[in-house]
Amino acid sequence: MTPIDRDLARVRWLARVLDTRFRLPGTSIRFGYDPIIGILPGVGDTVTLVIGAYIVLVAIRRRVRLAVIAQMLLNLFVDWLIGLVPLLDLVLDVAFKANLRNARLLERELDVGHAPLGDME
Repeated sequence: MTPIDRDLARVRWLARVLDTRFRLPGTSIRFGYDPIIGILPGVGDTVTLVIGAYIVLVAIRRRVRLAVIAQMLLNLFVDWLIGLVPLLDLVLDVAFKANLRNARLLERELDVGHAPLGDME
């Protein structure tokens, strides 16, 4: 396994854990630990922001284009900002999935021949 493969495996795992780890019974709605941790007002969303920043750090280490890194940071910021509004946070985290978006951006930018992250859901 190459170093890029190892990085992508970690990023995929993290995105799944934060955004799609669980399924709401009887539905196709998936969510992860992001909305669960985000229940703690202010602190929870900041914790998930810091955890999700790992994906951005991998992108920086892999010398991803600045425009892609900026998009990844914007995704995290939007998730964090709206997450500060109680209840809206839950809906946003379930619908927006910032970490999964960032993992897809990273994979697309690295242009590797792996199964797309869309197959994780």
